[in-house]
Amino acid sequence: MPSQVLFGQLLLGLINGSFYAVLSLGLAVIFGLLHVINFAHGALYMLGAFAAWMGLNYLGIGYWWSLALAPLAVALGAAVFERAMLRRLYKSDALYGLLLTYGLALVLEGTFPYVSGGVSSWINQIIRAYPDIRFAIVFLGSRREDYKEFKYQLPDNVVHFEEHYLYAHLNAHYQPAKRDGDRQAFDLIDQLIDALHLGPDNPQTMQVFRQVALEMRPGGKLQVEDFLYSQRAWEIICKVYRDHCSDPSFVDFFWTVRIMFQPLWLLARVASELIPVRVVHCASTGYAGFLGGLLEQTRGTPLVLSEHGIYTKERKIDLFKSEWIRDNRNIFQRDPTELSYFRQMWIHFFEWLGRYCYASADPIIALYEANRLRQVADGAAPERTFNIPNGIALARFAPLRTQRPATPPPVLCLIGRVVPIKDIKTFVRAMRRVVNELPGAEGWIAGPAEEDPSYAEECQSLVRSLGLEQNIRFLGFQKVEDLMPRIGLVVLSSISEALPLVLLEGYAAGVPAVSTDVGSCRQLVEGLDAADQALGASGKIVPIADPQQLADAALSLLRDPAAWQAASQAAIARVERYYTDTMMFDRYRAVYDKAFQQARGAH
Repeated sequence: MPSQVLFGQLLLGLINGSFYAVLSLGLAVIFGLLHVINFAHGALYMLGAFAAWMGLNYLGIGYWWSLALAPLAVALGAAVFERAMLRRLYKSDALYGLLLTYGLALVLEGTFPYVSGGVSSWINQIIRAYPDIRFAIVFLGSRREDYKEFKYQLPDNVVHFEEHYLYAHLNAHYQPAKRDGDRQAFDLIDQLIDALHLGPDNPQTMQVFRQVALEMRPGGKLQVEDFLYSQRAWEIICKVYRDHCSDPSFVDFFWTVRIMFQPLWLLARVASELIPVRVVHCASTGYAGFLGGLLEQTRGTPLVLSEHGIYTKERKIDLFKSEWIRDNRNIFQRDPTELSYFRQMWIHFFEWLGRYCYASADPIIALYEANRLRQVADGAAPERTFNIPNGIALARFAPLRTQRPATPPPVLCLIGRVVPIKDIKTFVRAMRRVVNELPGAEGWIAGPAEEDPSYAEECQSLVRSLGLEQNIRFLGFQKVEDLMPRIGLVVLSSISEALPLVLLEGYAAGVPAVSTDVGSCRQLVEGLDAADQALGASGKIVPIADPQQLADAALSLLRDPAAWQAASQAAIARVERYYTDTMMFDRYRAVYDKAFQQARGAH
């Protein structure tokens, strides 16, 4: 290497190293004097360079004047920042200063970023809509092996990500020692058991529930080891089994209690160790809502709750279908009108987690009015609830309208996960009737099948048994923009939905819909109020699990180009008037601004 090149590289390295040294020295001095981890130090350095460039190029004040005035201007701005914000945190933990100078942290929990579509798509949309807000994400899953890889790339404004798995540590890999358990803590458990029989609306029950939640934290009186291995916990489990359990299997009861409650201690530890955040935003109740509620209870952090579907309702549907929940009663003990005891246990458990989250959250946001009323019926304070419907980016889908053929393509597309709640089998059976009438028709199922492989295999077997191998295609995850110009109808055969984005995306591209009468789908297709209904129907609504009516509704649109065009125009008008992402973003901006204001008041 020539000596000139070597010396040039060394000089360049020395200059860059000097920059880093100056930056790190400033960081160290500020922390030493003010006890503030000033991660805005580099940003202020960059702001000074930008101010000098502006003075030189736009203000015409010359190089030396720009070089002299830029540090003064930045110093003035930094002084205002310190007086207005940092000074309030001097008596707090240093991490609060880090979060303030590094960005605003918002904790979201849901299926993002491991699962595509649905709530995950909405969370991705929300994060990217506010580049000025720094987000922290807490992902809660069942087991690590259930989640393979990210389906979404984390946006640049996600500054912290952590993941926890609720059922990863159910078994001990050591011989536990004998424990007695804290007497006061288990007296509190006895109080909670008694209070639960007073009914969900009794204020004493929630008060005791919140006391128990506090004692689950690290250092509290009710530790997970006491729950798992203490003599007192064993006595309480045995007593509850004798007094209340209608299932004859004590072994199944014992393990149901363990599997159900043990994750709460994991969440209590997460709440204790989570980085300082200014606002918590949960996308559901359940275990995620318990974590959000505990953060609000222990730190005073404002909790925003958004529910797309009602968590307790969806868990009930899952529990009704679950085969892993056993019923050990014999034929003479069973009442066909009564749920098994273990199903009832899980349902009541999730209902109480929901009530705990509702007690802590403000605001509590639903997608549409029927869900808001359901939240109120499940324990949410009415004055804290309101609706913010989903919205989609019109600019992303509107150009697709020009790519569509003049007549509707005979392609019915179900966009969603291949899981029982989407009722893919009804769509497959409906396609048999559609193909009988329109032999060239195709049914596309565009969505991931990894979440429930056994159900996906059942759906594929049904396709083969009905002789539809040439007409139905399982496409896996697809970009919606690639599908819309080639399909005639968006179809939803779900047994539960909230306000499905896929219908709105189809509308923006001019594609009508055929949907089951679930969630807000009737509102999306037929309109909410008189002004909305005047736009016309943007498709057809059919009953749940009725393949014949689903097929007939699809055929009535595909065979009548005029009716299809009218539905297409109504779809475009409806989404442009009521369901744009800018409307949704403006409403959530107001929610976040209010929450951040509450956080500032708390500190």
